[in-house]
Amino acid sequence: MSQPDRPTSLHEPSVDWIRYHAGYSPGREAVHDLASGRRFTYAQLDERISRAALWMRDRLGVVRGDRVAVLSHNDSDVFEVQFACRRLGAIFLPLNWRLATPELEFICGDAGPRALLYGKEFEDAAAQVRRSCDLEHAASLANGGPCDYEAGLAGARGTLADPRVTADDTWTIMYTSGTTGRPKGARNTYRMGLYNAVNSVAACAVGPASRNLVFLPTFHTGGLNVYANPVFHAGGTNVVVRTFDPGHFLRVLSDRDSPITHALGVPTNFLMTAEEPGFDEADLDHLVLLGVGGAPAPLALLERYARKGTPLQQLWGMTETGPLGLVLDAEHTLEKAGSSGLPVMYSELKVVDEEGRTVGPEVTGELMIRGPNVTPGYWNRPEANRDSFTEDGWFHTGDAARVDEDGYFYIVDRWKDMFISGGENVYPVEVENSIYELDGVLENAVVGIADEKWGEVGRAYVVLKDGSNLDGGAIIEHCRERIARFKVPKEVRFLEELPHNATGKVLKHELPRD
Repeated sequence: MSQPDRPTSLHEPSVDWIRYHAGYSPGREAVHDLASGRRFTYAQLDERISRAALWMRDRLGVVRGDRVAVLSHNDSDVFEVQFACRRLGAIFLPLNWRLATPELEFICGDAGPRALLYGKEFEDAAAQVRRSCDLEHAASLANGGPCDYEAGLAGARGTLADPRVTADDTWTIMYTSGTTGRPKGARNTYRMGLYNAVNSVAACAVGPASRNLVFLPTFHTGGLNVYANPVFHAGGTNVVVRTFDPGHFLRVLSDRDSPITHALGVPTNFLMTAEEPGFDEADLDHLVLLGVGGAPAPLALLERYARKGTPLQQLWGMTETGPLGLVLDAEHTLEKAGSSGLPVMYSELKVVDEEGRTVGPEVTGELMIRGPNVTPGYWNRPEANRDSFTEDGWFHTGDAARVDEDGYFYIVDRWKDMFISGGENVYPVEVENSIYELDGVLENAVVGIADEKWGEVGRAYVVLKDGSNLDGGAIIEHCRERIARFKVPKEVRFLEELPHNATGKVLKHELPRD
């Protein structure tokens, strides 16, 4: 059941954070795009956002409620488009550039964007998506270089009417993989953005002096909302890195001339960075918070950063939760290693059994969450909305968890079969469906196995039809052509048959993980 309607008391202009800071502190730096070298104050960013909104309205035909898709590496322009959508009452639709083109076609077919803005590096994929989805408008981005976007801003004229957005209006749709093999678009409202920002102030020390390094992809809730949007809300500065490179990441983190205070990554990012030459000598004392989420952080990794005096603060959240739901304070990094911490201020969390009853300490059950930071539902998915919420508004996270005697939460497993590779959720059925497209495959099952670099990777167990001569390389290459690279199995093992129960269901827990 969808969440019940909540009373709305928040109206424009309080949710237009950039316009507020442009009036309150116009000369403060809002964003520094490292790839292009561009730096914009809040006044300059405010002007560019207004021009972007005018161009989108007058040239691309975007009106209230329209979706605007963006396919781009990290770029300060992406944030401009996000806030331009707010000024039109339109809906921001960031696309995962790691997806295969057929996956992008499904998302755009489902969301029905009015326009697609794309980085020039994705020109071919954008052209194919536009043709297959019959999109009316497409325009290029180029990280400050010559492109449709910059030309559009230069020629934009006019005034903008107040769209009167409210806290319950949808600001962003972020697509996440689903257990049915088809991604679902989680609606993120202005209310969710506000409470996530407030929770970031309370739990993550975000404030006007914060300088956040944005290096996770901005199509991901971690890149967009931890801590980028909360920093804009607070009037701080976002430093944008186009893509992650561990050597560059370490150099930027340790630069005392332009000190970073905040950054969020997945364990793989910090594992790779710790192996860079000069890591042990790097001066990171100016950092306020390095957050780690997306997957459990190994104890050895936590200890290595703690020895430098730079503890990794463990977090838990989902696209559907804004995302912050749990935060472990830095003082308990090692004492509560493995814990994702305590609930953020404006959220309720509990662990329940299969009957929905709250369980006691150290008992594993499903993690549930309720609060103003939780999505009101999925785009075009009434069945998923009914299944995802209880009648009194609790959201099923699908994660298995336990709570210790002190009230700290631990994510101990996935409630379903999903595994996490390099911080990205992988649902095996998506991979299995791709493998089933091969004519020589009789049956297959994909499981997550431990991997030193990526945390987890996929292993495919395959049963071939009689006479088939498929090998593992052909299966992997087939997957590479149809699904995102992070979903492609790292290895394939062949079996005579898969283990089944009496009803024919594959018993994945009986498949070897070693």
